[in-house]
Amino acid sequence: MLPADFLGTLSTLLPSECLLTDSVECYAYAYDNSRKIFPPDAVVFPRTASEIQSIVKLCNRFKVPLTPRGRGTGTAGGCLAEQGGVCLSLERMLAIITVDPANRVIVAEPGVLNQSIQTAAQPHGFFWPPDPSSAAYSSIGGNIATSAGGPHAVKYGTTREHVLGLKAITGSGDIIKTGCYTTKGVVGYDLTRLLIGSEGTLAVVTEATLKLTALPQAVGGITAHFNDTASCAAAVVSIMALPQLPSALEFLDSQSLNLIRGQYPDMLPSNSNAMLMIEVDGSTRDIEASITSILSACQHDGLLLAKKTQDAASLWKARKALSPLLREIAPKKINEDIVVPVDCLPELLEKLEQLSHKYQLANVNFGHAGNGNIHVNLLINPDIEGEVQLAEKCLDEIFDLVIKLNGTLSGEHGIGREKRAFITKEIDDITLDLMKRIKTVFDPNNILNPGKLFP
Repeated sequence: MLPADFLGTLSTLLPSECLLTDSVECYAYAYDNSRKIFPPDAVVFPRTASEIQSIVKLCNRFKVPLTPRGRGTGTAGGCLAEQGGVCLSLERMLAIITVDPANRVIVAEPGVLNQSIQTAAQPHGFFWPPDPSSAAYSSIGGNIATSAGGPHAVKYGTTREHVLGLKAITGSGDIIKTGCYTTKGVVGYDLTRLLIGSEGTLAVVTEATLKLTALPQAVGGITAHFNDTASCAAAVVSIMALPQLPSALEFLDSQSLNLIRGQYPDMLPSNSNAMLMIEVDGSTRDIEASITSILSACQHDGLLLAKKTQDAASLWKARKALSPLLREIAPKKINEDIVVPVDCLPELLEKLEQLSHKYQLANVNFGHAGNGNIHVNLLINPDIEGEVQLAEKCLDEIFDLVIKLNGTLSGEHGIGREKRAFITKEIDDITLDLMKRIKTVFDPNNILNPGKLFP
């Protein structure tokens, strides 16, 4: 319950249509794609940086939690108002301030959708490389909060590589500007990269200067099917050792393929137990050379079929069919986005299969194999006694395996509330203490997204 004095002052900072306090209306902002529910006590919709600054200062005065939110597409619970308080929805900050083809830059507010940036850049021959599966619905602010990636991160990198500078409001209410407008700049500490991936715990982004990339002249693709996961993983290692880097390299395991075949019997070969979807881009001549090299790299003992695809749409057909099927059969699934060095993929995938058998849990693995980024889906039924506890034990072993292989617990989803209990597996106490002190500098009263990231 928010203090009456706080609500009274808050209502003077915004028009009435930019403030929700009714519990039913606020409920729409109580959840994200983690499917956990934490209703905020109020929701605000600022339209300017000065409104955000006033809200942050008011929350400091009353020590009220303030949780920044994009479009709620995250899977780690990063935008959930776990401690109540105010949800700061940035969905109405929709201005694309500058489109500057000469300098390959777009400047935009945090509520602008990823797809809107692509639409603005495309007529000038450019695109913004981060392409999470939620690109049509996720906002730039949300992409920045988690350093979102996607299939094309294997060649182009994640959000962190494509933001030149930010304007933001710290947790203490100060306006800061980080980075610069140019692709070169080494003045001061790199606060831009610090804020990217900080999940709204340090500052609220109000404006982002995004670095654009030239659209490729052409795109080509390959689908490759294997008799077993081991030969498929070995092919990934061979492909990533090539000088010609694919623009996307996606993996589907046998359980993924079985799900797709159950709904679309004619989409995939019946004997395939592992699949790669490989995209290359560049000039027409470069693509042909890359395809030839990749087809050669796929030639492992377990290869069943490797062929060029006719168009990009057919290449991604199987992958796009998978996620809706997973949501349908396992609404309570545990979805993790672990990453290991690419040459450790064969061992990772083998041991994931062993852990699935050990705990008798259905497990679907797919993801961005070119980065070593695998989405592990434990398909659990909470109504079966003991299954949740089994899944938690299995997950604990999976994370231990990832760290042993010199990997990381999250490649693009972030930590939020879902992974915070495991963060000490990867980050030592001294480093974690330094992070907490950085948090205190930016947010001395711990009002910004409190409780996230740290165990």
